[in-house]
Amino acid sequence: MAVYKRGRLWWYRFVWNGESIRESTKQSNKRTAEQIEAAHKTSLAKGEVGIRDRKPAATIRQFATSDFLPFCRSTFAAKTKTLSMFALATEWGKVARALPRVRMLPGEAHRDRVVSVKEEQAYFEGTQAIGDAAMEAYQRALVGIRATERAETPIKPRDPFLLRDVAIMLIDCGIRPEECFRLRWENHQNDVIEITYGKTDNARRRIPLSQRAQSILEMRRAHVAGSWIFPAPTKSGHIEPSSLQGQHAKACTVAKVEHFPLYTFRHTCLTRWAPFMDPWTLAYLAGHRDMSITKRYVHPQEYNTRAAIEKTRVALGGHNSGHSLISTAHEPISNLAVSG
Repeated sequence: MAVYKRGRLWWYRFVWNGESIRESTKQSNKRTAEQIEAAHKTSLAKGEVGIRDRKPAATIRQFATSDFLPFCRSTFAAKTKTLSMFALATEWGKVARALPRVRMLPGEAHRDRVVSVKEEQAYFEGTQAIGDAAMEAYQRALVGIRATERAETPIKPRDPFLLRDVAIMLIDCGIRPEECFRLRWENHQNDVIEITYGKTDNARRRIPLSQRAQSILEMRRAHVAGSWIFPAPTKSGHIEPSSLQGQHAKACTVAKVEHFPLYTFRHTCLTRWAPFMDPWTLAYLAGHRDMSITKRYVHPQEYNTRAAIEKTRVALGGHNSGHSLISTAHEPISNLAVSG
């Protein structure tokens, strides 16, 4: 045994495959130090013949609960699908080998959910009910014992209908949640909102407001102070993803709909817009940098393609000369399909 003492602690030193190994045992007992040295040599021997000790692997539930979800909430709060749980487990050394890739079904490019009209109605009824309940509780507190006899002032709900207002902006304007959170009053001009902040230069755009969204902004302008449309007592001064998590989860429960991320409202809006506008207009309103992203929403319908062909034939004089429609038509087929 090649152990030696330095001060109060024992160290060991030996040569393995031509490499000098020297480490402290952090022990003051020589016998214990010799056992630690022997264990180190045994570990090296096992590694040489491929029988390394295996790390105890956590279950998927344990890893998701204790590691993955807390990490995503703090790092990818706005887009929790950005990081793969399997990739993170491999990167953090939670598994001994790379995990298999989860593949989608043939023809399934994405798993984005679309909120149905019925679910939308139930959800907004839920957000309205949550806001009404908060105001009713405040009104009861004003005439309660604490207010009338103990002179305690009830805390008024800061923004009881915040979730309803944000959700309407997302599903009617197709903007990203983080774009909505950063809206200032200077971005609201007449019946248009201007997005000046985004992931890329393409995110900068002007979006016409629906009547419902316009009404929401007019109501908020009457009682919201400051430069932010959706202010909050946060470091940034405006709402953050965490500002709505509790209310959103409660609204889904009240509406009896499966829980979904707020980003689903944007995807739902773009999906509803797609059949009624050309891809270039959709890409502009969505703030897409790559048309391949817009293609996810564009699904040509038979009645649209037939209308486009007929309109092209009329433009050519009621007959088909045998030339390519694309090279002879006065308008691109994508524009003609809008009228279908």
